[in-house]
Amino acid sequence: MKHCCFHNLFLAIALALPLLAAAATPDGAALYRQHCAVCHGSDGSGGVGVPLSLPDFLAVASDGYLARTIRKGRPGRVMPAFPGLSDAEIRAIVAHVRGFADVAAPSYGQAPLKGDAARGAKLFARHCAACHGDRGQGGKGTGVTFSRPRGAPVMAPSLANPGFQAAVSDAMLKATLLRGRHGTPMPSIRELGLDPARADDLVAFVRTLRVPPPPPLADDEPHIIRYDSPYDVEQTLEALKQAVIGRNFRVIRVQPLDQGLVPEGQEDGRRIILYFCSFSFLNEALAIDPRVGLFLPCRVTVVETADGVQVMSINPKHLSHLFNNTELDEACERMYRLYNEIMEEATF
Repeated sequence: MKHCCFHNLFLAIALALPLLAAAATPDGAALYRQHCAVCHGSDGSGGVGVPLSLPDFLAVASDGYLARTIRKGRPGRVMPAFPGLSDAEIRAIVAHVRGFADVAAPSYGQAPLKGDAARGAKLFARHCAACHGDRGQGGKGTGVTFSRPRGAPVMAPSLANPGFQAAVSDAMLKATLLRGRHGTPMPSIRELGLDPARADDLVAFVRTLRVPPPPPLADDEPHIIRYDSPYDVEQTLEALKQAVIGRNFRVIRVQPLDQGLVPEGQEDGRRIILYFCSFSFLNEALAIDPRVGLFLPCRVTVVETADGVQVMSINPKHLSHLFNNTELDEACERMYRLYNEIMEEATF
């Protein structure tokens, strides 16, 4: 009887182990949908992020390169780091990405190549700088355009980015140069008429490229810009409109903060949002990063409290850091100054 009980127990454990193992294995497809698809596309065809499904990319991108890219990201270049993912989760995402094309994963050694960086610099200036930038800083924008067709499916990546430099091996750089990337403007060095031996020189030069990571925002940088108004809500709104118009912005609309959240006619008139826009500035910001459309048009909120009327808005300085795009820094700094000018003038 006792032997039978132990037998049944061991049998139950044996049957349960595969189920427990399956439950413990991360779902790469689900993790990709959660963290990657919004930028790279559900099928890896690209968007804000580069296309991952190109066979020529996956043929040279090692699993280690993909894993290090997910872990470290590309500071200031849209691709965020994912320090919170476990190694098993990252491996699951890599396996899912690997399934976008029927090509085998390459394997590389980590030994550095011995090329001539000075000779590579001349080759880079002649053949590579037009797309990748004279200092390897990469193309501008995110790879997404609006209101017109896009000529290339990917913006040239920053070869000087610290995340890229940490993720890529010399051998992978050389393999990319020798193969090129069909479907993008990236040719092979053979198509450029270069001796394949010159790949080592180009790799040696690329290894000298460096751009510093973007500086962090100051710890005391507020998320909200806030001013106290000496006027009532109606007077404050009128002063804001005049300040907005005086800076060549157009007033879009005025609405209660709780509009659509309460029955019509019961909105709180002490909490009002003013929407405004400069279409030239809007076009400029969208060209830098289309994702800023989530936060446009510009808006300022007027709120009456027991202590008086306050005027507030989000701090645009946090946007470029939220989107990991240093190209937004200047535009966000300009918007920060404009918000302060408008709100200060309206509450003076």
